[in-house]
Amino acid sequence: LFSFLCDQGTASNLGTLDVSHNQIKRQLPDCWKSVKQLLFLDLSSNKLSGKIPMSMGALVNMEALVLRNNSLMGELPSSLKNCSSLFMLDLSENMLSGPIPSWIGESMHQLIILNMRGNHLSGNLPIHLCYLKRIQLLDLSRNNLSRGIPTCLKNWTAMSEQSINSSDTQSHIYWNNNTYFEIYGLYSFGGYTLDITWMWKGVERGFKNPELELKSIDLSSNNLMGEIPKEVGYLLGLVSLNLSRNNLSGEIPSQIGNLSSLESLDLSRNHISGRIPSSLSEIDYLQKLDLSHNSLSGRIPSGRHFETFEASSFEGNIDLCGEQLNKTCPGDGDQTTEEHQEPPVKGDDSVFYEGLYISLGIGYFTGFWGLLGPLLLWRPWRIAYIRFLNRNCFTDQKEQYVFHLEEAKNNNNLI
Repeated sequence: LFSFLCDQGTASNLGTLDVSHNQIKRQLPDCWKSVKQLLFLDLSSNKLSGKIPMSMGALVNMEALVLRNNSLMGELPSSLKNCSSLFMLDLSENMLSGPIPSWIGESMHQLIILNMRGNHLSGNLPIHLCYLKRIQLLDLSRNNLSRGIPTCLKNWTAMSEQSINSSDTQSHIYWNNNTYFEIYGLYSFGGYTLDITWMWKGVERGFKNPELELKSIDLSSNNLMGEIPKEVGYLLGLVSLNLSRNNLSGEIPSQIGNLSSLESLDLSRNHISGRIPSSLSEIDYLQKLDLSHNSLSGRIPSGRHFETFEASSFEGNIDLCGEQLNKTCPGDGDQTTEEHQEPPVKGDDSVFYEGLYISLGIGYFTGFWGLLGPLLLWRPWRIAYIRFLNRNCFTDQKEQYVFHLEEAKNNNNLI
């Protein structure tokens, strides 16, 4: 099938090659230099094996390269950095290995769709990916990527805009673009419709021209560590964010509440702790939420449509409580009792006795300190009081002694 590619006479003017969804079993040929004018190459859903040949980097005019769902292996050839006109690179569902090359971000500034899901890629997320200012669909899920999520993702300008400039990207999809006209001297309205598969709200779906509708980031099922960068709050146009099944820690940044266009948020099966930010309940379009199997704590926020999420969205968080989990929070019982307890009604008798007790207290305080205060605080009064006690006690004792003597004398006389 690929033999004609090596014939420069028959394939030199080839503009698109789409042999997807067949049963082609072989390795890719290494004679792509003969089809330098190729714009769209779709070899997806076959049984292709081996490595991606170096000669594929000669397709400098290529705008869409789709090799997904094959058995390709090895690292990406460095020659692909010459394909700087690519707006779509889909290498998902293969057995590619090695790190994500930095030249993807350094050379492919036109990328709108980057899908490398379901490979054996390793290493960290290179900060050079932040150079992809036009990126709108990024899927690096189900790999072996590690370390943290770069904070420079706020540089993804296209995801920071809530509206999508469809006229700017549509010209790349159909053959009536300037590149095709410059090569072939005519416009064609037949069109090459992008057809990709994407994990959407937990379900794999097919999309036509998806960059006109969606803005999505999927980094799930890796070994990413560290905290979720608060800079994600700059991506105001983001519709779907999936960071599930990693080793992320820290708290959920409240800035995610700024993503007013967000419809799907999946942070499940990480080590995220702290409380659920109340700002999440303010996202009006949020339809799918999964925060399960983390270390979240406290009360689940209420408000708007947040009560509509089922228990499965929050399960696996031992210290989480709220109506969605049918689990009362500490203090809910006391609060309920106080709400239903009626305040006591004060009558005339209670007012009288209250005044009486206050008067008795004031009188006791005044009498006590009026008598003992001077004795304790003023030395001359204290000395005079002691002398007074001594004099009175001595006089009483003397009188009792005289009384007893006279009584004894009288008794003797009677005898």
